[in-house]
Amino acid sequence: MKVFKKVIFIVIFMLATLANYANKNNFYNTKNSENITFVFKGTKKGHQLKVKDQNGEVLYSEEIKRKGNITKSFNFNNLKDGSYTLELEKDFEIIVKSIKIERNKVVIEKAENIIFKPVIRLESDKLMISKITFDKKPLEIALFFKGEIIYSETIKGGPIVNRIYKLDLKAKGDYEIVIENNGRTYNEIFKL
Repeated sequence: MKVFKKVIFIVIFMLATLANYANKNNFYNTKNSENITFVFKGTKKGHQLKVKDQNGEVLYSEEIKRKGNITKSFNFNNLKDGSYTLELEKDFEIIVKSIKIERNKVVIEKAENIIFKPVIRLESDKLMISKITFDKKPLEIALFFKGEIIYSETIKGGPIVNRIYKLDLKAKGDYEIVIENNGRTYNEIFKL
C-alpha cells in the first residue's frame, strides 16, 4: 500500500506540473534583423538547452549554469531550409519549440510541446516507473543486469503508465533501465 501511495503521489505531481505549464509559455522571443532572443523561464543549474535539426542531430548544446530566467540569442541565418527544434530539458520534462526556416526566413511556432520524462525510482527491491504519455505512443522498457537483458516489455495505450518491478535482492550488481518513447531514449543505471 505504501508503494501504491508513492506512485499515486508521483502521478499527481506530474499532472500538477502539466497544469502549471498549460497556460504559461516557457519561452518567449523577440527578433531583430540578425538574432532571435529567447527568454527561458524557470531554469535550474544542470538543465540542458539544445538546438536540433529535423533528424534529431544536436547542432548546439549548453548546460544551464544558474537558476531563474535566462536570456539567450540565436542567429539561424547560416542554417539550411528545414525544420529545427529548440529544446529545454528540465528535471521531469522537455519543452520543445519548433522552428522552420524557409527561403532564409525564420518562422517560430507560437505553441510549444511538453514531453514528460519518465520518473524512475528504486526503493529496496522495487523498481518503480511512471510516465505520462498523452500521445499514446508505445513505451518500450528494457531492464539489464550486468549488461544482459533480463526483462523487456512494450506498453501501449493509456496516457499514464505506472509499473512496479520486483527485483531479486540476492542478485546484487549493476542494473540499467532503458525506456524508449516517441523517438527518445531515457536510461538510468543503478546498483542493487
